[in-house]
Amino acid sequence: MPRQLTIVSRVIALSALLLLALFAPAAGQGSEPRTAVATFAGGCFWCVEADFDKVEGVISTTSGYTGGHMANPTYEQVSHGGTGHAEAVEIAYDPAKVSYSRLLDVFWHNIDPLAKDRQFCDHGDQYRSAIFYHGDEQRALAEASKAVVQKRFKQPVATQIVPAGPFYKAEEYHQDYYLKNPVRYKFYRFNCGRDARLEELWGKKD
Repeated sequence: MPRQLTIVSRVIALSALLLLALFAPAAGQGSEPRTAVATFAGGCFWCVEADFDKVEGVISTTSGYTGGHMANPTYEQVSHGGTGHAEAVEIAYDPAKVSYSRLLDVFWHNIDPLAKDRQFCDHGDQYRSAIFYHGDEQRALAEASKAVVQKRFKQPVATQIVPAGPFYKAEEYHQDYYLKNPVRYKFYRFNCGRDARLEELWGKKD
């Protein structure tokens, strides 16, 4: 083979290898699940976390505090009131598997939307129900879903719809509490009357 053709062949081969190296990472990224975030407050975050962990398409749930005026609050500070924060759960989900509308539906059916500044046995604005929206699309969907829920009840829906702000992860012992302390969790949930009230509001679950 002439020397000139050999050089050209090597250049073509090197170019092909470079193209493969450039496009291989992009191809790998495309196969990874997209992640979106939703933030809800529905009283005790142990219960909200447990409810959303059952939803297909939810990647992770994190208990924490949001909606207040204090940076890095502790559980003691939030639970005593005065920080403005609500116990909330930040949900990472795959929008290819579960829509935000579906998450809203799960949220409504696991709270008491008529209760103001409380949920079930927990009282205070730190236990208020709220949808903390991320962007205009979530806001529009949240408001539309609230309008549908309002048609179901004669009393006004007290659940807030507000923009998401800083979210502070709660102490580690609160994360997955229902898995770490199943007996205590079940006793708390039953004693708080959560499921009884939900059945009264929404009917029996399938």
